[in-house]
Amino acid sequence: MREKKSRRADKEKKGISAQSLQTGGVLAALLAAVAIFVGMVQLEKRVLTQYEKAVIYTALCEIPQGMLITAQNYGQYFQARELDKSCIPATALQSPEQVEGLIPVWNIEPGVLLTQGMFQSQQDILQKLKEPVVAGFKAEDLYQVAGGVLRAGDRVHIYSVQEGETVLVWPDVYVQQVFDASGKAIVSGDGSTAAQRVNIYLGRADVEAFYTQLANGSLRVVKCEKKF
Repeated sequence: MREKKSRRADKEKKGISAQSLQTGGVLAALLAAVAIFVGMVQLEKRVLTQYEKAVIYTALCEIPQGMLITAQNYGQYFQARELDKSCIPATALQSPEQVEGLIPVWNIEPGVLLTQGMFQSQQDILQKLKEPVVAGFKAEDLYQVAGGVLRAGDRVHIYSVQEGETVLVWPDVYVQQVFDASGKAIVSGDGSTAAQRVNIYLGRADVEAFYTQLANGSLRVVKCEKKF
């Protein structure tokens, strides 16, 4: 009788052990499946992140040096495109807020990915002047006017001839716009049309002295290398 009970107990223990092993195997398989699933999800995220898209700007057509980019004309020169984030440089232009008020420092060819280093900000130019204003003069009023090839975005040194001595009065003056004989603005990419009227930025306090010396015929203009 005792042997029967002992055999029965052994069978029950073996049954429990087998059931435990089976349950443990199922649990281990489930944990392994969860681990694989999590790993696959993480891998998918990494792959998707690697190929995540972002908007950048490229040149729709040639952007002339010195052309002020505004809310009205940026669609003429800038084209929004999607590109993999991994291919986008940190200095790339990526929003309309970055575009307005920029001025190319050289002629930009069509299709080029646009970065901050290709432009200067009009605000950076104006903040160097106290109460900036636009002063204009006719080319005939100034000797040579840099040979008539001034364009928007150029810098000039303005000299004054005083008692036979030439003195630099206004260095690195920014040319805001130039016009031909008919009064039409000359685009920066035009290398042949002679400038007949020139607009420049000056501080308000310098305007009176500028026009006084202009009337006296004592001013001279020299085109200078750009400094950005």
